[in-house]
Amino acid sequence: MKMVLDNGQTGDEFGVNEEIYLNNVKPWTAETPNLYTLYVYLKKGDKVLEVVPLRVGFRHIEIKGGQLLVNGQPILIKGADRHELDPDGGYIVSVERMIEDIKIMKQLNINAVRTCHYPDDPRWYELCDKYGIYLTAEANLESHGMGYGDATLAKRADFEKMHLERNEANVKLFKNHPSIIVWSLGNEAGFGPNFEKAYKWVKEYDQTRPVQYERAPFDGGYTDITCPMYADYNWCERYCKGNNPRPLIQCEYAHAMGNSMGGFKEYWDLVRKEPKYQGGYIWDFVDQGMRDKSPITGRTIFTYGGDYGQYPASDYNFNCNGIIAPDRRLNPHAYEVGYYYQNVWVTDKGLKEGKFEIYNENFFKTLDDLELQWFVGGAAGKHHHASANMPAGMTFGHGGTIDIRGIQPQQRKLIADEQLKQTIERVLGHHGDQEIFVIFQFKSKYGEPLIEKGQTLARQQFQLSKYQFPALDAAKAEVEKEETNTYVKLTAAGTAISVGKHTGMIDYLNVDGRQMLEFRESITPEFWRAPTDNDYGAGLQRRFATWKNPQMRRKAFNVDGNSIAVTFDLPDQKAELTLTYTLTAEGEVIVREQMKTDKDAKVSELFRYGMQLQMPKQFNHVTYYGRGPVENYIDRNSSEFIGVYENDVQKEYFEYIRPQESGNHTDVRWFRVIGADGQGLEFYSNAPMEASAVPYSTGQLDDGPSKDKKWGRHSGDLQPTGKTYIHIQQRQLGLGCVNSWGAWPRSEYRLPYKDYDFTFAIRPIKK
Repeated sequence: MKMVLDNGQTGDEFGVNEEIYLNNVKPWTAETPNLYTLYVYLKKGDKVLEVVPLRVGFRHIEIKGGQLLVNGQPILIKGADRHELDPDGGYIVSVERMIEDIKIMKQLNINAVRTCHYPDDPRWYELCDKYGIYLTAEANLESHGMGYGDATLAKRADFEKMHLERNEANVKLFKNHPSIIVWSLGNEAGFGPNFEKAYKWVKEYDQTRPVQYERAPFDGGYTDITCPMYADYNWCERYCKGNNPRPLIQCEYAHAMGNSMGGFKEYWDLVRKEPKYQGGYIWDFVDQGMRDKSPITGRTIFTYGGDYGQYPASDYNFNCNGIIAPDRRLNPHAYEVGYYYQNVWVTDKGLKEGKFEIYNENFFKTLDDLELQWFVGGAAGKHHHASANMPAGMTFGHGGTIDIRGIQPQQRKLIADEQLKQTIERVLGHHGDQEIFVIFQFKSKYGEPLIEKGQTLARQQFQLSKYQFPALDAAKAEVEKEETNTYVKLTAAGTAISVGKHTGMIDYLNVDGRQMLEFRESITPEFWRAPTDNDYGAGLQRRFATWKNPQMRRKAFNVDGNSIAVTFDLPDQKAELTLTYTLTAEGEVIVREQMKTDKDAKVSELFRYGMQLQMPKQFNHVTYYGRGPVENYIDRNSSEFIGVYENDVQKEYFEYIRPQESGNHTDVRWFRVIGADGQGLEFYSNAPMEASAVPYSTGQLDDGPSKDKKWGRHSGDLQPTGKTYIHIQQRQLGLGCVNSWGAWPRSEYRLPYKDYDFTFAIRPIKK
């Protein structure tokens, strides 16, 4: 291995320019951050004036065959953009906070950082050397506000020196850090001769690293890596099928603003499919907010640009777009990042026979430092025969471990485990009528710097047998019936419902004399949600406005035995909605919501399709069988495994910096809302549904037609109203992540204007 010593002053009496050859060195990578100590002596004659120890690493960077290579291997950039920001220190970030951030990055399998949009504290580079983080080191050049095209400063001769000096300083100051594998000339500063000269200077000075710049023409040189911002899936796929010789690594992608990161899976499906597409840097790592107290509630809030007067420092909450919160709590979408960035994957090769394949996605190390734990079981049965290390959400089953030593980097190994096979046979034999899963967990065997022994670094869930959803047939049954000019009341098995003839809604739901709803007409159709930041960016709060408070004209009211059917005309939506309420002999209420639309009408899509209701505040606990425990959405749920989970309603709402939709769960089999005495309501359907229970109304979380208020809104400002707000839906719109200023969720995660039919049951849970 060759090491070049060059202080950049060759030619004068203090210059050093020397090559040293070392044998059998351990190379540096983010996976194997091997460092050596180089002692630099300053001497005058035989007298030593100063000794400076330098931590150095050895690695080789090149671009070859359309890929970025480290030590000959085409790595994947599982990255995030990082601003230097602390909720208490502002732009002064302590070493302790830096180490905490790298620990979180290791937890989320983040292996690369772009130092946007300026050089960082020198200690950050040292820590990345030590703990293993690839760096794209960016120069302090950002002139977006001056404009692009002819207006860019990159074309002005009087700014040439600034462009060159800032790149020279960046390279000369940090050139000895092995963690830096790419130089970035700057950010959003247009393109012109000044960047052409900066590129040439960096390439001449440092021939060991590639150079990138996002605004450089992708097909005209001056960037060694195609590094766009927020290129969508189709653009990326077209690029990979083209003949551009540069690797594709997005310098910013998957904009993580508010409740976001829906569709992250599809980005990484494409990365793992196309060799030229090597990942990217999520915008960005941490929400840029400052810790404060709410003047309304006294609770903690995080302030942002919109809190700072008529001329805010940023566009309202626009810089709150992190994977994690300012205080370093994981935002819910962080778990999805950690899942798709993980480095070990399992493929079912006949699990019921104990056969599966492990893929080591690392490029430089084996899986010898990991322990594979497996668990076979379920969640819906009785609580018995539980393994001591049972994964969250499971209530019964058995587990074991498998030796996975010897699986080399980028290699696959087929495993046939007899104990796993026998356990699956035994569990399926005893619980064949229940939903059974296999969960694999890859845990750190010994621990390593910033990774604890036993920490889970990769995990997957596989379904062995399917859940048996009930048919929910509205069978005829004998019930007590009371009818007046204003309502119809049905009673059976201690459950009573009253449906208003004028409103067509359930006025009350009474169980053994106890009112289960907060107020009259509490159970109503719902097509709206509190818009997320991405929704606002795409203008969906206006595009979908017709569904917010639709006018519903009752046109028919029919009673047939134990069923009441009410039909409404929705004139603005060119639709007809029929609600059918059936009380069973067991005291359950089956609700069917059918919407027929005009196929020729031009009506917007929906935020969601389902029903909502409110229960008194004493019903403050949820237990559910579905994906959890973290909130999840149809396009962001892979990291949340199906199981039985419970939580307080107050904790089901995640306090995003700015209030918005939160608390949803997908693939729900049943969802219970109960009080301290165990009494409450259970909701279930004849197919997987979505559900949530939060302490705030949609109106409290909704910013209205525009969120650009003079002063910012914060989740810490919210005050519970004393109700539990429940949303039971067939489906909710996905979240999206391509960007937060116009992109919609992918088409398969949307709710187009069409006919819908949703049935669910309400089962009283008695003491």
